[in-house]
Amino acid sequence: MARIDGRKPDQMRPVTITRNYTKHAEGSILIVVGDTKVICTASVEEKPPRFMREQRIRNKGWVTAEYSMLPRSTSDRMQREVTRGRLGGRTQEIQRLIGRSMRAIVDLSALGERTIWLDCDVIQADGGTRTAAITGAFIALWDACTWLIERKKIRTFPIRDNVAATSVGVINGTPMLDLCYEEDSTADVDMNIVMTGQGKFVEIQGTAEEEPFSREESDQLLDLAVGGINQLIRLQNRIQIEKLNEASLGNS
Repeated sequence: MARIDGRKPDQMRPVTITRNYTKHAEGSILIVVGDTKVICTASVEEKPPRFMREQRIRNKGWVTAEYSMLPRSTSDRMQREVTRGRLGGRTQEIQRLIGRSMRAIVDLSALGERTIWLDCDVIQADGGTRTAAITGAFIALWDACTWLIERKKIRTFPIRDNVAATSVGVINGTPMLDLCYEEDSTADVDMNIVMTGQGKFVEIQGTAEEEPFSREESDQLLDLAVGGINQLIRLQNRIQIEKLNEASLGNS
């Protein structure tokens, strides 16, 4: 089946990650997945979150996330959620997902009594904004943790593994990888998969729009997602090596 943009069913959209995208954050990137663009920044706050202070949890940090879509990230202008006075359910769901995904691969004790805030702002949306945010936020988090190590604020690097995410779906009976918006909006089955570099799943979100899907279709979609996420992790690894090379040059 021919896809809207000419890709094969198991082919991802082009992905680029640009590090040091903004000036002030300890980690910042722009991730571009096809026509979806998300800015992810990681900010280090030298105190744990309020709930940890209230519960007197010591010698441990936290990683959390906020997510938003700019008013003209879509074809029609959307109202800023701040002007409505509350976050929408979708926004809350996505930012909790990003936070869970990052905490799954972080040793919070090694982080110390501090918080890393991950802000994921969609500047252009064409499907897969949450999965792009997770993949990009990992690199922003990595850079922020490197910043902490370089300044001797922590002794042990707290990130234990990579984490990345992609979408898959069934369209007219055909399993497909990395759905753009038009594909996502017409999919019979839609899934978002989050996985670590060691191949362990952090989250599997799957929904049938009309007809239920079979175990066989579920396995096909998971296999597609694993292949796509492995590509993303290889991209992350190249960027991590680039960062390590920068650090070694700086110390020479």
